[in-house]
Amino acid sequence: MFVKKIKSHEVFEQIWKVTADSFANTAMAGFFVGAIMTVQFAMQMKEFGALGYLGGLATSGTFREVGPLLIAFMLSGKVGAFTSAELGTMRVTEQIDAVRCLGADPLQEIIVPRFIGIIISSFFLLGAGLIMSVFGGMLMGQAFAGVNFEEYLRHVPLIVSPISILNGLIKCFAFAVVLATICTYKGFTTSGGAKGVGRSVVSTAVATMICIVVMDWLTSFIGEIVLTMIRGYRS
Repeated sequence: MFVKKIKSHEVFEQIWKVTADSFANTAMAGFFVGAIMTVQFAMQMKEFGALGYLGGLATSGTFREVGPLLIAFMLSGKVGAFTSAELGTMRVTEQIDAVRCLGADPLQEIIVPRFIGIIISSFFLLGAGLIMSVFGGMLMGQAFAGVNFEEYLRHVPLIVSPISILNGLIKCFAFAVVLATICTYKGFTTSGGAKGVGRSVVSTAVATMICIVVMDWLTSFIGEIVLTMIRGYRS
């Protein structure tokens, strides 16, 4: 019944707003992450004469770990701070109280659409960032290691397994839930006028960074246990 009460157009509006505002930054960051990962792997793989696997290893590392983590940091600095400031301003200027006086539920009308919008937008931004990371890796592989585009992409389907992609999606979802929870809670519970809004923004940025790192460790730890169990079952 609660889901039915959520206004779908407000959710779509939040999805569009978050995605449009963060798309350019995320795409650019993804491009350079792919380039950086390629340089780091190339420096090691040159010594072993295994540059043919450069594209597959760099892409796998980006998909599994660096991509979701970077995009979460980007969103925490941009979307998390903005949402916290927006909700905090609505709180201290009594706009949220006005919504309640009109007989509507502020959580349903204001918080839930933003919460869902941030989570769904994270997947769109993750996809854009990872695609751009492949382009960045291809260009840097050509420029830095002399690996042409075809050779760079040859082993990507072999090394980037469905488990790697699933791992990245799970991390993306976990980071998005952490970010959406913290920024909406901090904004909704703001008090103390303009200074209180500032404190909420700062505390949102700090809390999301710490919690995302902890969540990254937790998902990696649980993922490793699950993979070990699957390998043991297959053997």
